[in-house]
Amino acid sequence: MIGLADYLILGALLFSLGVAGIFINRKNLLVLLMCIELILLAVNMNFIAFSAYLQDLAGQVFVFFILTVAAAEAAIGLAIVVALFRNRGSINVGDLDSMKG
Repeated sequence: MIGLADYLILGALLFSLGVAGIFINRKNLLVLLMCIELILLAVNMNFIAFSAYLQDLAGQVFVFFILTVAAAEAAIGLAIVVALFRNRGSINVGDLDSMKG
């Protein structure tokens, strides 16, 4: 049977994979956004695991709020990426170092 420790290990692996993705690939803005979403997914998994273990619905309700914020963050982030690509022709972070208008 799958226990609490298994979910926590999976959450830690997802979190570590997201953090490693941020540190390894700092050039592509789209990959950075996906790594941030992976980190939020790991946090949500831990909330749900503890909520099921403690038989308390507060963690699951909190996950809905996090998912709402993550969806808004993804929509705004992708809109910024599209606008940057239209203006600069690239989504590399290295090309975005200046604040030229």
